[in-house]
Amino acid sequence: MTKKIATGASLVLLSSILLTACGSSTTTTTSSTSGGTTTTVKSDKIYIPVISKGFQHQFWQAVKQGAEKAAKEFNVEITFEGPETETQVDKQIEMLQAALGKKPQAIAFAALDSKAATPLLEKAKASKIPVIGFDSGVDSDIPVTTAATDNKAAAALAADKMAALIGNEGEIALVVHDQTSRTGVDRRDGFTNRIKEKYPNIKIVDTQYGGGDQLKSTDLAKAIIQAHPNIKGFFGANEGSAIGVLNAVTELKKDKIVVIGYDSGKQQLDAIRSGKMAGAITQDPIGIGYWSVKAAVQAIKGETVPKNIDTGFHWYDKTNIDSPDIKALLYE
Repeated sequence: MTKKIATGASLVLLSSILLTACGSSTTTTTSSTSGGTTTTVKSDKIYIPVISKGFQHQFWQAVKQGAEKAAKEFNVEITFEGPETETQVDKQIEMLQAALGKKPQAIAFAALDSKAATPLLEKAKASKIPVIGFDSGVDSDIPVTTAATDNKAAAALAADKMAALIGNEGEIALVVHDQTSRTGVDRRDGFTNRIKEKYPNIKIVDTQYGGGDQLKSTDLAKAIIQAHPNIKGFFGANEGSAIGVLNAVTELKKDKIVVIGYDSGKQQLDAIRSGKMAGAITQDPIGIGYWSVKAAVQAIKGETVPKNIDTGFHWYDKTNIDSPDIKALLYE
């Protein structure tokens, strides 16, 4: 009887040890500084948080789709998040801080404000957490690589198209999403510098920053049109900026003003098909998301990755919008 009791007790103790061991190998506790709550996540996969500049535009949903595709292919766990609007720098910094608090193996980040993010990214580097920049990336040497469009070259192409459409002369203006992110600066400078270098008879009369917000961009474009009644063209440097310009032109019945955009989204696609917008630059957002996660996996494994991953860009208008090569890069 005593032997049976001892044997039973041993089995219970052994089962308890095995269960404890199994649980400890897969359970990690993470806390969210933004939400103030502690959650327990059970996973033995590589964890890579992906923090974008926003969530409101279809562009970011396409980036998310690409990131999820890579996560599935490489069998890693990701989270994808961004602030509600691209003006919420503090909110993005909170997300970055919370993500680093979960001790990820790498992190992918598109900075709204590189200077504001630098202290936390330096902390990541000191902790040997590889930082992968994507889209706007980070304006510093911290990222191992950046998966992005060559925005200066893309905006220069938009400037060439604008020049051709307005006969190489006249007044034009820009509405840009911001002047703190790499994309905002590069698209502004790429467009502006090309005009200054090649088209002496074209004058840029104003450049305004609407935070990628359609309503704010509409108001800014209206004010520019009213101040410069002879204006012949606008460049909207992202989806929200372009739609804002389009709204202003439509509301003021200035249909002869040439509008060139950036990215796609349903409103831009409809406007280009109808002729209200002359054309736009499309990126490869799915490719950007895919490469941000793939490069993170490569960095974690110690593989060599190029300092910059050019994900490409194309001009599209109503003549090629439905061609197979372009259609694959558009998103609604």
